[in-house]
Amino acid sequence: MPLVRIDACAAGDPDRLPALGRAVHQALTETLGIPPEDHFQILTAHDTAAGTLRYGDYLGVPRDAGIAYVAITLRAGRTPGQKRSLYRRIAQLAHDHAGVEPRNVFVTLTENGPADWSLGHGEAQYAPGPT
Repeated sequence: MPLVRIDACAAGDPDRLPALGRAVHQALTETLGIPPEDHFQILTAHDTAAGTLRYGDYLGVPRDAGIAYVAITLRAGRTPGQKRSLYRRIAQLAHDHAGVEPRNVFVTLTENGPADWSLGHGEAQYAPGPT
């Protein structure tokens, strides 16, 4: 049950954010076995003229205004190898689907436990128990 947040510039290309969303979802299903119907995303477009996205050339990776930030919250339990495969696949598919240079794909994972999710009705579906 990942929750994906993508922040990127979409100036001049209204299809860029949806394409990034498709790329990330495809990578999650391919590398982590996320079910195709488990599709929860928040896509936010930013304006390069206003400079609302900040980036730097950290760790020798040159970035520019084409940066796409991808923040994924998901339940803990993936191996470092699975995570590396996910990062590579997201970068590849972001380039294929949305034209984002792989150097501009910035991904973070935040892991949590079963009791940290409520998928509706005010219930902890992954950790049912007494109220």
